[in-house]
Amino acid sequence: MNNLEVWMRGPIAGLAPLLQPVAHAILQAREEVNLMMIDFPEELLWESPAGCASVAFHLQHLAGVLDRLFTYANDQLLSEEQLELLQLESVKNQYNINVKSLLTRFNNQVNKALTQLKNTDEKTLLEARGIGRKRIPTNVLGLLFHAAEHTQRHTGQLYVTVRILKNAQNGTIQL
Repeated sequence: MNNLEVWMRGPIAGLAPLLQPVAHAILQAREEVNLMMIDFPEELLWESPAGCASVAFHLQHLAGVLDRLFTYANDQLLSEEQLELLQLESVKNQYNINVKSLLTRFNNQVNKALTQLKNTDEKTLLEARGIGRKRIPTNVLGLLFHAAEHTQRHTGQLYVTVRILKNAQNGTIQL
């Protein structure tokens, strides 16, 4: 069954039926991200082929988006730490990061998101929520769906960037 996509493996235990697609998308992204990062060269983390976002940015952004959108779904504002991490996502070498630390942060955030999904009552999905300081209107379901969708989008972008960088390094393509 592991060769099937996550959504084809059946429901996630302890998760409300309406939240299954969110969990499936996030878990699929986690599997793909961890697989594509096997043997990824550390020295390429901040490379931006053709001006595209770097692998380091995508990995930080994947964790950050889940953290921020799930915070809003909990009807909370972002903390100073979350705002600081958001600002640092695209800052090269702001601290000593590596593939392992980036994957650990992303995987931990996925686990945290799954726990929150399991604790989310379906009756709350249409409750109003606000995004950011301006409290842009949405609802719990909108935030959770967007977290899954945005995670999938950046997983795809990460995949392309990783392939380009690995192929350029081994001489298969030129940048």
